[in-house]
Amino acid sequence: MYLCVSINSLKFREMKKVILLCTLAVLMFACKSTSATSTNTDTKAQVAMKGNWEITSVTYPGSQYIKVETFQLADSDCFVGSKWKFISNNNKGNMALTKANCVAFSSPITWFVNKNGQFVLKVLDAGEKARKVKDGYILSLANQTQTSFQLVDKIDVGGKMTDVVYQFQKVN
Repeated sequence: MYLCVSINSLKFREMKKVILLCTLAVLMFACKSTSATSTNTDTKAQVAMKGNWEITSVTYPGSQYIKVETFQLADSDCFVGSKWKFISNNNKGNMALTKANCVAFSSPITWFVNKNGQFVLKVLDAGEKARKVKDGYILSLANQTQTSFQLVDKIDVGGKMTDVVYQFQKVN
């Protein structure tokens, strides 16, 4: 009788280990990251963005009363007229602020569009590698055509999420 109890308790301990390992494996896969940077890219959307673009307007509710600092660089009004170049085959490019009475700024960028329609952007310092830049911006891509598209940022204004819409127009 003692021998039967020992064998059964040994099997029970082994079974508990197997169940514990299976539970841990399920939890690891269930907790898979859904980060904007860990999803696949939307190649079709990216190829459509290839080329030279200009921001023709920046709109958001209450713009006459509040100021929005875009990408921690300048007032959103300073982005109207800014020039952007997107290279789709290596996800690089550059952007330049050129509006009068605004800070002049030019920088290389890296970017991509993920399968969720999110535009992921990193503004780089000259010579800096994208993998060394830890901060970036995630905006929604909207209303994309061959000659225009919008990037939509969400900002908190008095506890209410508000859309800031950057209208891009293709430049020949």
